[in-house]
Amino acid sequence: MSTLSATPGQTVGPFYGYALPIPGGNELVPPGSPGAIRLHGLVTDGAGAPVPDALLEIWQADADGVVPTKTGSLRRDGWTFTGWGRAATDGAGRYSFTTVEPGVSQTGSAPFIAMTVFARGLLNRLFTRVYLPGEHVATDPLLSSLPSGRRDTLIAVPDEHGLTFDIRLQGDRETVFLRFPGHTP
Repeated sequence: MSTLSATPGQTVGPFYGYALPIPGGNELVPPGSPGAIRLHGLVTDGAGAPVPDALLEIWQADADGVVPTKTGSLRRDGWTFTGWGRAATDGAGRYSFTTVEPGVSQTGSAPFIAMTVFARGLLNRLFTRVYLPGEHVATDPLLSSLPSGRRDTLIAVPDEHGLTFDIRLQGDRETVFLRFPGHTP
């Protein structure tokens, strides 16, 4: 019996940002609809340079804290909130989603948006959360488990359009990334 060598790892990009965005994928609700906010930010690498070819996916609860579970999240009909979206970064590393502020989906937790990051140089996707600022962040179980100096990398900052959430892939002020059971980095 012969022993086979492992296949070398491949990075997850950069083609994701070009091949997978779908029309309206970044609009979980139409811009200007009641309760619509803009979640936007900048994705940077370890040197602080913008990442122009990242792809971000979000999944979230609606304003009442209900996580949609029906199929059809790629179909945008203008009124059904699917809770899922996908956006590519532009040439300057910026991304934007139009969505609603999620409600609390679990008692004792702060409202958040789950985010997945795909980018060049990554051997696997990265998972993080975008927490809404407010009183609930002080008692959220996940945030409370982090060192105090790292928590703010998961909390969005309000601005005139909605929420800003910058993602730093590594280095100083790196965004906290999560590992889930069964997920191998």
